[in-house]
Amino acid sequence: MDKKLKPNRFKGKAKILLFITAIFPILFSCTTYSVKGSGQSAGINPFIKKFIAHHTTQIGESEQLIFATNRDSSSVLVTIHALERNNGVWHLIFPTFTGSIGEMGFAAIDKKREGDGKSPSGIFPLGIAFGYDPSVVTKMPYRQATDDDFWVDDVNSEDYNKWVKGKPNAASWEKMKRDDDQYKYGLVIEYNMHPIIKGKGSAIFLHVWKGGESTVGCVSMPEEMVLKILGWLDTAKKPLIIMGTESELCTMRSR
Repeated sequence: MDKKLKPNRFKGKAKILLFITAIFPILFSCTTYSVKGSGQSAGINPFIKKFIAHHTTQIGESEQLIFATNRDSSSVLVTIHALERNNGVWHLIFPTFTGSIGEMGFAAIDKKREGDGKSPSGIFPLGIAFGYDPSVVTKMPYRQATDDDFWVDDVNSEDYNKWVKGKPNAASWEKMKRDDDQYKYGLVIEYNMHPIIKGKGSAIFLHVWKGGESTVGCVSMPEEMVLKILGWLDTAKKPLIIMGTESELCTMRSR
């Protein structure tokens, strides 16, 4: 949900943080090594290797994973990894890159609430792709966003956390076709959707980022990378996004 996407109080520090975040994984997290029989290729950082190995049940049959993580719950910047499983082995698809999250950082697992300015933590399915064009190159279900499309964030509405056609009968909503083009291309992150629980947060997307700006809960990244992600993802491969601080994700029960 990014109704208020705008330069925030972090903007003055964003450029410095962007640089630090970009090199931090290289210096500390991205040591490359290969372990025969591990089911993971060289090049995947140790945290991600361990997380995948310890959460096989939650990952299930998914063959495509996006990690959006950092090490500070208050940071608005994340390092993004895209991985695919081929013949039982996970491989990095793109070089890691930097994105942005909620202006208040990550919420703890199951603590995200409507209007808190935080991005949820956990493992979530990736749903429909969307954008302003009639179609895009993707193997995900796609829906065009027009001036008549809205996402409801009114916790008292029966359409809470739903995409609706036509002006909603609700106290608040956001346009799916924004004037600033940040929803020009995107994906629905299926947070709080199966089932929908009122007040736990709404309109969590992966969408286009304008550098130096946080979101109000979504994950954003450069337009070029959104297009690459859309072109890569395949609904038949049951893609998931895993998001949160490394320390918070480590608290998830291993299965």
